[in-house]
Formats: sequence, C-alpha cells, structure tokens
Amino acid sequence: MPTIRWLGHACFTLEQGKDLLVFDPFIKENPSLAQKPNLKPTLVLVTHGHFDHLGDALDIAQASGATIHTTPELAGYCSSKGAQATGSHMGGTVKYDFGWVKLVPAFHSSSLPDGTTVGNPVGMVVRFHGLTFYHAGDTCVFGDMKLIGELTPVDVAYLPVGDYFTMGIDEAVKATELLQPKVVIPGHFATWPLLNPDAQQFKQKVEARTKAKCVILKPGETYQP
Repeated sequence: MPTIRWLGHACFTLEQGKDLLVFDPFIKENPSLAQKPNLKPTLVLVTHGHFDHLGDALDIAQASGATIHTTPELAGYCSSKGAQATGSHMGGTVKYDFGWVKLVPAFHSSSLPDGTTVGNPVGMVVRFHGLTFYHAGDTCVFGDMKLIGELTPVDVAYLPVGDYFTMGIDEAVKATELLQPKVVIPGHFATWPLLNPDAQQFKQKVEARTKAKCVILKPGETYQP
C-alpha cells in the first residue's frame, strides 16, 4: 500500500517500491518544515506557478532526472530552465508505470515570482499503485468537485484549509461532502501566521457531516491508508 507523507503547506509525497511522487515541492524556504528531505522522485507534479508550489521543483528535477508534470505553459517554462517537463490539459489522462495522472480544475491563479502568468491553476487526480489521490492545489470550493468524485472515486483527498489564499474550514468541509473521499487530509495551513485555522475543528466538522475519515498530519509525518 502506498505511503503518503505531508511535507508541510501543499507538498505531499506518494511512495511505493521504486516509485516516489512529489507534489508542489515547497521545501527549502518552507518555515513549517524543520528537516529538509533530499528527494529523488520518479515524478514531480506542480499545480501552478506560485513560489510556494513550484518551489524547488526545478532543482529537484534537475538533480534527480525526474520529469515535472504540470500544465503546458508551466511545463514550457520549466523546460526553458533546463528541466525535463511534460504538460497536459484538464480532463486528459496521462499513463505512467505506476498508474495515471489527470489534471482537473482549480479556482485560483498561476504566475511566476516575476508576475508572468503561466496558464491556469489545476488540481490533480492520481492513480498510484491502486490508490486514487486527489490533490486540490490552491482553490475555493466549487460544485464540480462532485463530478470529480463521481468520475474518479477518491480514496484520499488533500484539501487546503488555510483560508485567505484558498478555501477555509467550512468550504473545505463542503468540498469533502461533494467529493466523498474515504479519507481527507488538510493542508496549506500553519506555514505562516496568516494561515492559522483550527485543524481539529475541521476534523470534527468533516467527521460529523460526512463519512470521510480526517487525518491530521504534522510536517514530515506519514499516513498509510
């Protein structure tokens, strides 16, 4: 069974055997992550271009030889910086040895640190060694989360709960109701003082209003479904 690790903010890894996936690798400058892992992933997945999501993707990809999977516009930028990258559009499924990756909508923005816009933000549904994992990226709640859950039934969902830049607790609870995952893991909080919700409150509301189990991790902790 795959092992899920939260590395703070929106950075997660999925690992089984020789395969290691890393999502939105904001590591070196992440103040919530005390121990900085030296990741050598099979694939790097990036939901959008903001500094706290693109993060260390270029350095990790260049050091490990891994491919960055993201949107076409952001993939073009990564390629221009010397990284191996592939871009796909929302709705398309890209197959890998471990399973597949599908990009889905997210309501946010996507720009580089210099302000250059790089396509649209996305969420990601990934089938990894039999586990279906939904990484929402940065987003508010939206009605088509119900459609995502119907088309690709979700085992484990990551949802941002930090508010201000993304949905907060109550919207994330509604997102859980729409998606109907078996397990939900909150993130995008406790990185900076501005993002300081009560994760235990999220857990209480989710488990009172849905059938999902809520797992709260500390940065660096793992969960195995």
